[in-house]
Parts: sequence; structure tokens; C-alpha cells
Amino acid sequence: MPSIPRIAERLPTPIRQLHSSEYRNAEALPPGAVLVVGSGQSGCQIAEDLHLAGRQTHLCVGSAPRVTRRYRGKDVVEWLHDMGHYDMPIDQHPLKEKVRGKANHYVTGRDGGRDIDLRKFALEGMKLYGRLGAAQGSELRFAPDLVRNLDGADATAERIKAGIDAHIAANGIEAPVEAPYVPLWTPASEPAAIDLIAENITTVIWSTGFRSNFTWVEIPAFDGRGYPTHKRGVSSVPGLYFLGLPWLYTWGSGRFSGVARDAGFLAEQILGHQAKPALRAAG
Repeated sequence: MPSIPRIAERLPTPIRQLHSSEYRNAEALPPGAVLVVGSGQSGCQIAEDLHLAGRQTHLCVGSAPRVTRRYRGKDVVEWLHDMGHYDMPIDQHPLKEKVRGKANHYVTGRDGGRDIDLRKFALEGMKLYGRLGAAQGSELRFAPDLVRNLDGADATAERIKAGIDAHIAANGIEAPVEAPYVPLWTPASEPAAIDLIAENITTVIWSTGFRSNFTWVEIPAFDGRGYPTHKRGVSSVPGLYFLGLPWLYTWGSGRFSGVARDAGFLAEQILGHQAKPALRAAG
């Protein structure tokens, strides 16, 4: 279900507020500037759409990483697939189960797929801020972490490219060489606050993700956050299984590239569970 922070309750009534899942296009919004809160995939893609539509766009930038869409002649997803990243089990990831809470890398499929570079948007007039920290009337205050978040996103993209470079070199693959990324823009200072009225911001879009809602499953198989306790989709309650969750087993579990393997594994577990009563009866 959509997740909107309680700070939304403090914004002035005339401001139209909507979750990213409700966004359709720039024309559907009231005239005026737009503030997008959150820089995950949805937030960055919506900010880009508004920016390209000619709307004055403001974006609160969080810690979501970014990735280059194409690198050295291939889509980065194809490189990562060839390198086995989507087959990496969660117990081999450095963060282990904590990786399930990490935001996905922002990128876009627009026009066949390309990078999203927030620094380029800033040069073109988009206004960037750190995380939204507080609201008082029409004034919003931001954390002083814009530079850190931009640098962190770039560093992740460069690490992925370095891994691809190493894969190419180790396997003797012929691929065109590309120069390292050079930041196009760095903020001279970090805006501490803005006034929604003064900036003519009439719409706030909360690109703050979703939260799982398993309350309809009335079985004690969840942790204190309401998330399923499971190992590769096999829950802590015999006979209850989960499929399609991010990092159910591998990075590919929440994608088409991995769900079939997870489904096959769980089908075997279900058949084995059903067979146990019959074996006990026969014994």
C-alpha cells in the first residue's frame, strides 16, 4: 500500500498532494511548480517527466543509488546478468537480509532507455534539495545531505561500471571503451529551506514508496515489522509459502529473471510437504 509520511499532514490545505502511484502526466496537475519528494525510480522518473514537460520542478534527493543504462556497448542489465549478479543468493550479499530494504537504482526506460542524471537536470533549471526534514506552515526545511546523496549515487554507478570493466578484462571481451563519468554540476550551497507559496508550488508528489500489508494473512508467520519470516520462501509455519518478494532468494527473485526458479523450488517444497502425511500413514 502507498506510504506517505505523516509530515504530509502539516502542509497547507491548498496544496494538492498525491502519491507517485496516482501520477499520470504533467497536464493532470494544477498550474504551478511541483515538488517531488523522494528520488527512487518513481521519483526521478516523475521529476524527469515534469521537467521535460516544462514544469518548474523541485526534487528532494534521498540516498537511492543510480546506474548507467548502457555501458560499453550493452545494456547494464545484460552485463549484470552475464556476470551472475541476478543469481546471487541473499546470504552471499554483504548486507545479508538488510539488502531487502535498499532502494533500487534509478534509471529510465524512456525513449528506449537512458541514464537519469539529476545534475544535468539541475543545470537545466530543476531545483534539488536534501531530504525533507520538517514542515511549518508553508515553509519546508531540508537536511544538509544533497551533496552526499548525489555523490553516493554517482559512486554506486561508477562501482557497477568498474565491475563490468573487470568482467570484460577477465574474459577477454571486445567492447568499446568509455571515459569515466565527470559530474556536470555541484551545488554551490545546500538550500536549508523553501517557502511553498513563494516558490509557487501547487502540487507535492510523495514518491516515498510502498509498505507491505499482510494483515489479511491471519497466521503468525511475521516479524515485528509485519514482514514474512521465511527462508527462500518457505515460511516459519508449515504449509505457508511466499513467492515474488524482493530478494526472496536472489537479486533476481523480484524480477522475471528469477521468479521461475523460485517457483520451481517452492513447488518441490509443497509436493514434499504434501507427501509427508502419506509417508507417515504408510509407515
